[in-house]
Amino acid sequence: MVESYRLELAGIIDRLDLSDEMAATIECKHFFSGAAAYVDGTIFMSLTPVGLALKLPPERCAALLDGDARPLRYFANGPIKKNYVLLPDAIVGDDSQLRELVCESASYCSLK
Repeated sequence: MVESYRLELAGIIDRLDLSDEMAATIECKHFFSGAAAYVDGTIFMSLTPVGLALKLPPERCAALLDGDARPLRYFANGPIKKNYVLLPDAIVGDDSQLRELVCESASYCSLK
């Protein structure tokens, strides 16, 4: 089952065709009960049973949370993961909007 998350996450990245926007290589690996995408050795995106999440600058997180995005918690009573948001289906299904956010996330995390 975990492999299915890794394959789905890799499929999302392939579908977005980020080659023109990003020079860095993205690597997908198993991550607890799901998968994570790494740029320069840093996680910037995860796909788990709770959904698709991105790590973004605090101001972008706040803007998304003012909409339909939710804070990321891997478990019902677990801590909120700082600077991560769970994306709503409307964004996940919109390749243009998702591509912009994924590129922003990868760029933000590659600066760390």
